[in-house]
Amino acid sequence: MSVNSSEKLTVIALAAGKGTRMKSPLPKVLHPVAGRPMIEKVIQASKGAGAAEVRVIVGHGQNLVRQVVEPMGVACYVQEEQLGTAHAVRCAKPETIEGDVVIMNGDHPLIEASDIKDFVRHFRDEKCDLAVVTAVIKTPGEFGRIVRHRGELAAIVEAKDASVETLKIKEINTGIYVVKGSVLAEYLPKISNNNSKKEFYITDLISLCISDKLRVQAIQSTPKVAVGVNNQVELAKATRLLFKRKAMRLMEEGVLMIDPRTVYVEESVEIGAGTVLYPNVFIRGRSKVGSFTVIESNSFISDSEIGDSVQVRGGSYLEQTKLHNKVSVGPYARLRPETEIFEEAHVGNFVEMKKVKFGKKSKAGHLTYLGDAEIGEEVNVGCGTITCNYAADRKKYKTKIGNRVFVGSDTQFVAPIEVGDDAIIGSGSTITKNVPAKALAVARGKQFVKENYAVKATEQEVAETESK
Repeated sequence: MSVNSSEKLTVIALAAGKGTRMKSPLPKVLHPVAGRPMIEKVIQASKGAGAAEVRVIVGHGQNLVRQVVEPMGVACYVQEEQLGTAHAVRCAKPETIEGDVVIMNGDHPLIEASDIKDFVRHFRDEKCDLAVVTAVIKTPGEFGRIVRHRGELAAIVEAKDASVETLKIKEINTGIYVVKGSVLAEYLPKISNNNSKKEFYITDLISLCISDKLRVQAIQSTPKVAVGVNNQVELAKATRLLFKRKAMRLMEEGVLMIDPRTVYVEESVEIGAGTVLYPNVFIRGRSKVGSFTVIESNSFISDSEIGDSVQVRGGSYLEQTKLHNKVSVGPYARLRPETEIFEEAHVGNFVEMKKVKFGKKSKAGHLTYLGDAEIGEEVNVGCGTITCNYAADRKKYKTKIGNRVFVGSDTQFVAPIEVGDDAIIGSGSTITKNVPAKALAVARGKQFVKENYAVKATEQEVAETESK
């Protein structure tokens, strides 16, 4: 079904600024807030609100910004010179836009799709030509003040130009505007740069439209939409607020948190009801956690899938890993990409795995490295076992171990190698050849014993000392 042009919504996101107060070489909008570049949050909210098109104004560090935003399906428009907000909007070619337009900054990561929907709904219900989104905050600081006359918007006064009385106003301009595309195309060229900085300000659009008696309103929203990021302190504040928001939502859905202030779960993460998160847990990326799972303190989980009734003990690090139901790992387990642990298996303390399929009910209790390996079901891997997967030819080879194999402590498997079902590997062995099913393999260096060696050595040392 086609969308009526009058109902079409376009978002223009301003992301060309350098962000000098960030004191960072990275373009401001690419600084991560709760794990993702803040411009991503703005684009996601815009698309979630039903925007048919998102136009991002790029400038400083545009090549880096493009790499992030273009894969999200947005169009980039370049602002070669930083000549003000109205100039930035001009760069988006508003004359080619039909329907309604939301103009916002790319450094407002707390905004949500529901907020944008509310702005647009109010704008359309009130049949506005132009609206500015406002918020009442305790410390307005450098925000522009909203001046009303008989309740209606009269002007926006910048803090540096405001009188003492005007500075007392708590209602501020959030920098978000909703405007008809036709109005934007007509009035944007009328904005002049007759000011001390010789810049074109989008706020001048308000006075122009009011002068021509267009329908102009101030839509009051919540303080969160006013939260922009201009320095590292504000970046940390925005990150904290986003993590808090995610924690509140998860707890509403039945996730248990001992101290939600110290749990850091990114927005993209899914967690099932009944799961318990201990303090100082970090879960990020495309991770999914099932129900009734326990994740203990100081665990870091990235882009991993964890099933139901899993126990991740303290200090464990999981990256691109899949844990099936009733698995236990840690404490201090290190599971690297492409590792999959099957049902009821146990991976203990100081065990590291990479590209491993670890079978159902198998165990690797402690101090073990398994890389590029396929381990069968009900296998017992003893302490200190190593798969030597990296050969002299600088290629990596696989170790395959069958079902119900017993691997004694301090065993080395020199890949490529295969061990059959029900085999037993003696402790301290270096296995270089395939082991058949049900066989016993022991490969140790020959042991030499010299009796009374220590006594003779001591007598020799005494004699040498006395002769000096």
